[in-house]
Amino acid sequence: MSLRVGVLALQGDVREHHALLTRLGATASKVRTPEDLGYLDGLVLPGGESTTIVRLARVLGMLEPLRAAVRAGLPTYGSCAGMILLADRLAGAPPEQETIGGLHVTVRRNAFGRQVDSFETDLDVPALGPPPLRAVFIRAPWVESADDDVEVLATVRGGPADGRIVAVRQPPLMATAFHPELTGDLRMHQHFLAMVRGDGS
Repeated sequence: MSLRVGVLALQGDVREHHALLTRLGATASKVRTPEDLGYLDGLVLPGGESTTIVRLARVLGMLEPLRAAVRAGLPTYGSCAGMILLADRLAGAPPEQETIGGLHVTVRRNAFGRQVDSFETDLDVPALGPPPLRAVFIRAPWVESADDDVEVLATVRGGPADGRIVAVRQPPLMATAFHPELTGDLRMHQHFLAMVRGDGS
């Protein structure tokens, strides 16, 4: 039986994640209501605008059910804004900004700058093996600090952001500051699905 993986479909790169998950053999669905969270094996929080996603989630009665699902152990992957949503702590965010939480990190919003500062780079991700992963950063966050139970999967090499953490895993949660759904490289989603199945390394 294929894994049932939902993509939070309030705003952002919903279609791209849905397409990649389907390519990998998962049964992908769009999550818009608390009822949509039922019977899922995993959940993806896509990139987009984190404050907008949180605002819509609260208006639609989704915020507390999402928090409850993560607390209950639903494997969840957040990319870009999704990383912000999963963070327990935020830096560079309005004090009233809420998150879903669960990931024991401090994430800095828009850490790499504005939309015009978006860029691509190659990342070494040992958990994925060679070759390097091409990563797309769009108004991206980074992980400012991580607790001891969080595994760092990738950091930026070179430039003013050298050493900044941009991918982490704290099973059953995973997050990236970049958008693997935009490059066609399936490995990050494969890694998440392996974690959902319980056989991630």
